[in-house]
Amino acid sequence: MAMLWKFMRVAKCSKTALSPKVKVRGISTHSRHSSSKSVPSDFAANVPCSNTLELLGKAYPQDDYSNVTEKILSKVGKNLHNKKHHPLWLIKEQVKDHFYKQYIGRRGTPLFSVYDGLSPVVTVQQNFDSLLIPQNHASRRKEDNYYLNRNHMLRAHTSAHQWDLIRSGLDAFLAVGDVYRRDTIDNTHYPVFHQMEGVRLFSCHELFSSIKDGEGLQLFEQGHRTAHKQECHTMEAVRLVEFNLKQVLTKLMTHLFGDGLQVRWVDCDFPFTHPSFEMEINFQGEWMEVLGCGVMEQQLVNSAGAQDKIGWAFGLGLERLAMILYSIPDIRLFWSEDERFLKQFIVPHIWQKIKFQPLSKYPPLVNDISFWLPFETYSENDFYDLARNIGGDLIEKIVLVDEFTHPETKKVSHCYRIIYRHPERTLTQNEVHRIHQAIEESAVRELGVEGRF
Repeated sequence: MAMLWKFMRVAKCSKTALSPKVKVRGISTHSRHSSSKSVPSDFAANVPCSNTLELLGKAYPQDDYSNVTEKILSKVGKNLHNKKHHPLWLIKEQVKDHFYKQYIGRRGTPLFSVYDGLSPVVTVQQNFDSLLIPQNHASRRKEDNYYLNRNHMLRAHTSAHQWDLIRSGLDAFLAVGDVYRRDTIDNTHYPVFHQMEGVRLFSCHELFSSIKDGEGLQLFEQGHRTAHKQECHTMEAVRLVEFNLKQVLTKLMTHLFGDGLQVRWVDCDFPFTHPSFEMEINFQGEWMEVLGCGVMEQQLVNSAGAQDKIGWAFGLGLERLAMILYSIPDIRLFWSEDERFLKQFIVPHIWQKIKFQPLSKYPPLVNDISFWLPFETYSENDFYDLARNIGGDLIEKIVLVDEFTHPETKKVSHCYRIIYRHPERTLTQNEVHRIHQAIEESAVRELGVEGRF
């Protein structure tokens, strides 16, 4: 769902060749069944010295906004959510199966259509403007997103496809895909993860048909925006949409995690989805946020051509659900090609219970890095991105352990603790030292810091 940045707590030259077979996939807009035409995983990216990035068969001129790294580009097109028997595929198929069986249209076919092959390369207009995100909103920052250039980016949420799918005439759909965000590094955060977007729109008849004396009720009015509704919605319509949304999500969560699940709702206040909620579940005695949802901003619905309808939207993260459902302790494991991990999810049917058996826990190697920050703008996400681009998935976690301001020069020093651990074997101090030294040198060269090594 658009703008849930707390959700579940996406100008160098590459030497990689571009596959001539790679094509950009369009959006199938009229299918009433699952669309699985994924972007091929045998993609390659090429950044020739003409300062143009080629990705998925299209060329994007780079500019001062371009900040996508080779490490991130190597993930584009992997489509883990479409790889049969992968844990993210299992979660996606379980949710699809639930929606297909639970919600049937008037003709006996599934009410919700599913789109899981939409290109992760979107325009800034799709990712932000179509969702009514203000030009000066913090979520647009380069520090938090991967931009190909000022006009194109790797989607930061599956909400980037909301407007297009509604515009095509759909009023009930799920959109699934990989999303990209620059973020901290630990066992629950990764710069690439997977989301599922859900949208449902209602006409006046659909919303009020089951209500006694509902013939006189209306979706819209000329009122005022309050803490409980948008200015154009009637209170009756908002309450029914909220009720339907809570029912849908409660049924889904209890179906995935069992009838003993406790559900509670926490009021939130997002700028263009109001009123809205975050849904939390009680899992093993701890409240865990698993998704955000809310009544859709009517201005978005209207601009997409559905002026006579009101609706809800939700977004959920597949990794977080899979980590809870299968007891997977580290988000990096989803990218593992180790058979000891993958074979645990080869099951005869999608609903078979699975308890992940941990691989051997290899010992960590810990190294610190300290440097003076440049006086100009510095972002921690720049350092995290740099370290991940060099160390890759060998880096388990990075923690800022000390921050010091010199009393005379006013220069600021950061000390980060980097925890290295390979998920499949024991690392040697020699190979970690080489990686750590490369991070130090690159931080000085790329970020303008002054090393205290």
